[in-house]
Amino acid sequence: MTGIVDWAGQRARMILAFIALTLIAGSYAYVSLPKEGEPDIEIPGLYVSVQFPGISAEDSEKLLIKPMETELSDLDGLDSMSATASENYGGIWLQFEFGWDKTKTIADVRDRMGRVEADFPTGADGYTIDEVNFSEFPILIVNLTGPVPERTLVQYAKQMQDRIEGLEPVLDAQLAGQRDEMLEVEIDPLRLESYNVTAGELINVVTMNNQLVAAGEIQTDQGTFSVKIPASFSDQRDVMALPVKVNGDRVVTLGDLADIRLTFEDRAGTARFNGTSTVALQVVKRKGYPIIDTVELVKQEVQAEYESWPQPLQDAITVGTSNDQSRQVSSMVNQLENSVLTAIALVMIVVLAALGIRSSLLVGFAIPTSFLLCFILLGLMDITISNIVMFGLILAVGMLVDGAIVVVEYADRKMDEGEGPMASFVEAAKRMFWPIVSSTATTLCAFLPMLFWPGVAGQFMGMLPVTIIFVLSASLIVALVYLPVMGGVTGRIARAYDHASAWLKAHTPVALRLALAAVSLAILGAALMSILQNKLLPGMALLFLGGSATSIAMNALHTPRPRKKVDAGYKRSPFGHFTHFIAGNPVMPFVAILTVIGAVGGVFVYYGGHNKGMEFFAATEPEQAIIYVRARGNLSVAEKDALVAQAEDVILNQPGVDNAFVFAGAGGLNANTGGSSGPRDTIGQIQVELIPWEDRPTETEDGFLFFENTHVRPEYDGDYVLAQIEEKLAKIPGIYTETLNLSMGPASAKPVHLRLKGDDWTALDQATDMVRAKFDETAALADIEDTRPLPGIDWQIDVDVEKAGRFGADVATVGGMIQLVTRGILLDTMRVPSSDEEIEIRVRLPEQDRVLSTLDTLKVRTNDGLVPLSNFITRKPVEKLASISRYDQQRYYDVKAAVDSGLTREDGVTITPTERIETLTTWLEEDATLPQGVSWEWTGDDEEQKETGAFLGKAFGAALALMFIILLAQFNSFYNSVLVLLAVVMSTAGVLIGLMVMDMTFGMIMTGTGVVALAGIVVNNNIVLIDTYQEYARFMPRIEAIVRTAEDRIRPVLLTTITTMAGLTPMMFAVSLDFIDGGYTINAPTAQFWTNLATAVVFGLGIATFLTLIFTPAMLALRVWFWVGVHHLSMRLATLFGSQSRAAEDYRMMREAKRARNPEFVWPVGEAAWGGPEGFDAHRVSSRALAAGAAPRQAEVPKAPERPAEQPPATPESMVEVEAEQTETGKIKKLKRRPPKGGGKEAAE
Repeated sequence: MTGIVDWAGQRARMILAFIALTLIAGSYAYVSLPKEGEPDIEIPGLYVSVQFPGISAEDSEKLLIKPMETELSDLDGLDSMSATASENYGGIWLQFEFGWDKTKTIADVRDRMGRVEADFPTGADGYTIDEVNFSEFPILIVNLTGPVPERTLVQYAKQMQDRIEGLEPVLDAQLAGQRDEMLEVEIDPLRLESYNVTAGELINVVTMNNQLVAAGEIQTDQGTFSVKIPASFSDQRDVMALPVKVNGDRVVTLGDLADIRLTFEDRAGTARFNGTSTVALQVVKRKGYPIIDTVELVKQEVQAEYESWPQPLQDAITVGTSNDQSRQVSSMVNQLENSVLTAIALVMIVVLAALGIRSSLLVGFAIPTSFLLCFILLGLMDITISNIVMFGLILAVGMLVDGAIVVVEYADRKMDEGEGPMASFVEAAKRMFWPIVSSTATTLCAFLPMLFWPGVAGQFMGMLPVTIIFVLSASLIVALVYLPVMGGVTGRIARAYDHASAWLKAHTPVALRLALAAVSLAILGAALMSILQNKLLPGMALLFLGGSATSIAMNALHTPRPRKKVDAGYKRSPFGHFTHFIAGNPVMPFVAILTVIGAVGGVFVYYGGHNKGMEFFAATEPEQAIIYVRARGNLSVAEKDALVAQAEDVILNQPGVDNAFVFAGAGGLNANTGGSSGPRDTIGQIQVELIPWEDRPTETEDGFLFFENTHVRPEYDGDYVLAQIEEKLAKIPGIYTETLNLSMGPASAKPVHLRLKGDDWTALDQATDMVRAKFDETAALADIEDTRPLPGIDWQIDVDVEKAGRFGADVATVGGMIQLVTRGILLDTMRVPSSDEEIEIRVRLPEQDRVLSTLDTLKVRTNDGLVPLSNFITRKPVEKLASISRYDQQRYYDVKAAVDSGLTREDGVTITPTERIETLTTWLEEDATLPQGVSWEWTGDDEEQKETGAFLGKAFGAALALMFIILLAQFNSFYNSVLVLLAVVMSTAGVLIGLMVMDMTFGMIMTGTGVVALAGIVVNNNIVLIDTYQEYARFMPRIEAIVRTAEDRIRPVLLTTITTMAGLTPMMFAVSLDFIDGGYTINAPTAQFWTNLATAVVFGLGIATFLTLIFTPAMLALRVWFWVGVHHLSMRLATLFGSQSRAAEDYRMMREAKRARNPEFVWPVGEAAWGGPEGFDAHRVSSRALAAGAAPRQAEVPKAPERPAEQPPATPESMVEVEAEQTETGKIKKLKRRPPKGGGKEAAE
């Protein structure tokens, strides 16, 4: 595999061409890829609904919902099924498992609904199937307001709608705040009586005459012709001219019996924008189109349409835009781009301080090149750039330079030894090939399991592991293929620059060199200005020219200082002394290990009693919110509008509010509420948009040292503004309000969500009442609601069928007459030029007669003449039952609540949604006595949190298993592999320390993701240490190998750690520098979003690295000293038991030598001699004799016989104790070197 490095080095020009192609293609991919605020999340679910005008909730459950549940319950991949039966309506939500085959599933649902539809009662409309996608929410709201007639406003709004929907990127532009048209046939009951006309006759005459009859074809010799009878209505005059009855010679038309006019349906709600009646267009873009460009295109079309109107109409109608998602996305992209640049700058500063200019530039080359390779891969996978992708780049900044740092640092050492640039970089890439591959693979192993993250949270965070995998894979190519070639080429260029600098230094004066340096710096500044002004090509050319000239001129000015002394030999560094202190004796490894274990365990114990709890997803500062206005009772639209208007006045007068859409009654804008819906007693909603974060008024105060602290004024803070609104709204009598913060993320507004299920309505109602009372008395719970039917009155009309039969009437006849008092009888539909869809033709009584008392005087025509309805009907008020909810074919009620933040219990534990759920669960299991047949379960955020926690636990285990396999393949040692993975435990302790220091809550998604990500990051330091230790242990003592490893690898370990920490530190403090316009921002909403995850990685990595530099050498030394101890123990046992092995004899010899004072070894000579040189006579020579110049004399002995093959056994007699011939005392003093007397002769002697 390392041959690819040699292959790249031999084909440097081709690699340079690939680098250029990567830069060009990656830049194009980044510019062309769509930018989104949040990732497109397609929910694997279908909503099947059936409209049935006039049906009650109970009948809807029996006749619509239950047959659909029976037919759809066994669909493949169905996860859950919930249904709602309400008046006029029945619907089922089918939730499937992620990874579903949507096309096949929809086909199966259509097939089954086709079978069940045949069993629906007459009068039910056709079913509809809808999908849910988070990307299909409005990206822009176009509102039309002005003092013009409603029809005019709607007419021009529809013209603008047609123009906007004609744009290719636009999927839909839905109208809101308008009423549909209808043809109203207003009849006079007295006229019907006088002309003896029944309601059935009216329906028949309209239905039978509003038809297009295809009569067939006529075939003749002259040709074939189709025959048709166009009898459909085209305008209201056609309806007025319909003959109803013939009275002698006179034909009674429908116009004689009724007043017919084109009007609007009854108002179900009102809509206002900033206090003025409005019609709004909700623009939804198609998937895959860039949101910023789409919004700009829509605004251009809106302006063009507006300018095409007559001038008086332009003066009367005001056209505005709001809820501009492109602004938020542009702000998010800008802030994240600045965060990426900030991270790159900090990483470059760290590398520059450690490696120098040339090496830092090479490491810096790896960052944009890896990013651009990643953008190419994202483009090939058709993945949009969202905030998740951008943060993945920030998280990867520090990690992707690890390989580049290791290669550059090793190559620098080789070049210092005299090797050429290309050879040094190729050798560095080959030597560090497998450590880099292994460390990258282990990091990827931590993110690979996250690709299978289920649920909405997995869809939301899914692009994070994809981005990390792409970036790190790209960094592997850059570090092992691109970087050696760039290092070799730039090294050769640097040589040329050095030669040019040397020539300038030798042939030019200092003044000229100073002038050249000033000119080159000016060129460099002009290059940077050109780049900032988007003049990229001239800027890049000037940057290359200025950088080259600056390098040559500055080197020519540099004059190195002469070295005063020569350093030779190996000197142990301070960190080497520290490592030797830990590993150099058998005791300290135990002390170090126990200290680290105690510290980590203490952190876990302390955090268990002093944490801030757990949350599913951290909310950010709001920029938009929905305020639900709640009230109960049988309120009319006018009454609802009056109550909502009071809240509207409060909101519009609140500083910090930019605009507000108000809907009273039915209606509202489509908003991404994370799947949550408003309370059932909502009478209106106000969708508030605060002043954009970057446009909010700021104030400047003196900051740290000479810095200034510029921040948003406190009264314009999003949370403060909403808190002020809630406080003022609470003072309005007769209503309750509830605020939904539309912050980023998949969390819901009410995380405490209990579901009670059962089939007995009475028992279910009792259980709900008991749970609601417990919720009300539980501290910190707010905005509590349940889904029981709202208190209200319905009027029930009972028909005495027997009496009605006596008069010749039936239920259908009675029902038709009652409809005249309510919505009216639907006669038919027709098309009119002012509407794109068919409008309804309805007949009903005049407005003054559409009251309940009219039923007392209304008469129905029978065979016996006109009979008052009051003869056989009675009416009575009954309790309102608006809807019935079902889950998995059981009825249920929900009890939901939000949790106030910043509160603690009496024992100091922070109150969080998770803590409240645990408290309520204890009450449900131990104290609550629910009625028989009622079951309960936690759903909502708690369900998602448990699912996410279970998955992250499995992902953590899978990541460790994959990393263990890779480490085992590299080290071929169980001990070393486990030692590497122990860093993960230390990183988790670091995460907990970070949460306590930063005073943060443990976020299940963000912090959990950080813990899993750290598992792949922190092991890289151990991999580098242990790989180097294994290499050094081959040719030096193991304890010394441990010390040398710590000394040699401390710089790359600290560099890789500090770069990763530096890249995420600004995000941890929610700081972002603006590299284009200057300045900086603090606590921007986008930065707040990632603070939790960044804190986990920074503290976890930093503390794990610190502990690793102590723990890993100690564990390696522990193994060495363990085997030393085992060896000594085995030798002692062998000695005790008299073993005669050579090892045992050596061990006894060594022990006796240690016991002897001033030992002197005497080897016998002669025939029995062993181990001495032939002809050497061993004899005692004193140190004084040696000092006097005496030398061992050569003994004249005959040739000795052949020596014994084995060493004779060692005995204590072979060693004798002698007295010391010279005793030296005192301190050794350093003496000055003087030339020896007598010149070189004596020195040689």
